[in-house]
Amino acid sequence: MGRSYFVDETVEKYLGGLLADPGSCVTGFLAGQSSPQRDFVVLAVQTPQRESEGQLKSSRGSGPLDDIDVEWVTEHARQVSRMLPGGLCILGLFLVTPPELSKDAQNTLKRLIFAMDKCISKGRLWELTEEDVTDRVTLHICSKTKKTVCKTLDVKDPKSSAKPADWKYQTCVSSSWPMLTCSVEVDLQIPLTGSSSDNTDKCMKDCLTRWAKQIEAGNCLISGRQALDDSELISAQKKNLKTTHRQTFPARILVSDPELDERSSALVQLCSGSVRVRGVVHCRAYIHNNKPKARHAVQAIKRDIINTVSSRVEMFLEDLLISEGSRKGLCTGQQALPRRVFAPMPFSGLSVCDYMFPDESTADVADRLKEMLDWETPEEDIDISLESNQLFSPELEMTDSHSDDSRKHVISEVQVENPHIHKAPQYYAGVAVAATIALLATATSLLYFSE
Repeated sequence: MGRSYFVDETVEKYLGGLLADPGSCVTGFLAGQSSPQRDFVVLAVQTPQRESEGQLKSSRGSGPLDDIDVEWVTEHARQVSRMLPGGLCILGLFLVTPPELSKDAQNTLKRLIFAMDKCISKGRLWELTEEDVTDRVTLHICSKTKKTVCKTLDVKDPKSSAKPADWKYQTCVSSSWPMLTCSVEVDLQIPLTGSSSDNTDKCMKDCLTRWAKQIEAGNCLISGRQALDDSELISAQKKNLKTTHRQTFPARILVSDPELDERSSALVQLCSGSVRVRGVVHCRAYIHNNKPKARHAVQAIKRDIINTVSSRVEMFLEDLLISEGSRKGLCTGQQALPRRVFAPMPFSGLSVCDYMFPDESTADVADRLKEMLDWETPEEDIDISLESNQLFSPELEMTDSHSDDSRKHVISEVQVENPHIHKAPQYYAGVAVAATIALLATATSLLYFSE
């Protein structure tokens, strides 16, 4: 028997309302939460039209399936994956075709699903576990009969064949999912060993990867108590209350500095500049209410921490490339990273997020939600308060040196002088520890999460 997908009735209404022009196709993604036993689909969104799509259609292929812009479909899914809080992810894709194209629909879906997964996972900093499900769902819908065919593909195996899956509609799938919240202080010093864009990207990704491993290895407190892997997130007493409202659990991540636990030698590294990312970020995650384990909740909130920091750094660099045309746009001085804002997902009780740059307003966020997620969001429903205080805004600080004899030396490890002196382990509640300690020889510039 194949995997089972429990789908919210709002998804059924959305898919039923999609209209494909005669002889054309409609693509889109399916999002929700995956678990070892079953998957939950809470969101479906069609791929928005590309601005230049009309001009390119005639030159792409000989039919509607050939005309599908694979690059645009996958880019849309990648951008939306940034907008999903912890616990939610892109589960797969749907394709609406006329009856005469049904035979070739599965081959097209397979091509799209592998391209999409490769695009989304490219920038992922956390490691997959044995419990992570690698099956992705494909849903083919006949535009005339509305008949659906649901199958799964294992994206770990490029040669895998599609397997039948069970597609079940239900009401209020996610209305009572528990939510975890966490505020995390970030302070990362990233040495840059070259001036090329490729080298800058590599330096930043290497440092963020080391930091992500620290977050993954950290201890997690949920409601002030250590989360035990196999313990249930919701106690039996609370289950018996049969409350319909969403329970919220505050979480804290405790990260120790590994340098304090064992002797290590200092590694001095030449660098031409550095980037510092610091501030406090707000994170949240949802977990299904089908007997959720504490380890699944911990994994969801940790991954949201990692995703939101890496996404903002990535977006900042992308914005610089667009505005400056080259990595030379990196300049010293205080610069603002986008801050995270939240908006409700219609009828589900869940929320999605977006990232607002300093020169943007809630109107820009509402327009982006309409374009990316195909729904209208009143500006007053967009919550911009969680990262609004500048004192708790993440920053990015950059240094640069063009002098031949003023290259900076960065210490990337700290030497412990006497390993026999047992210092109390330093834990930082809700704090991500910097991966490097830099000795800066020039003035610095700062990037922060804007007010």
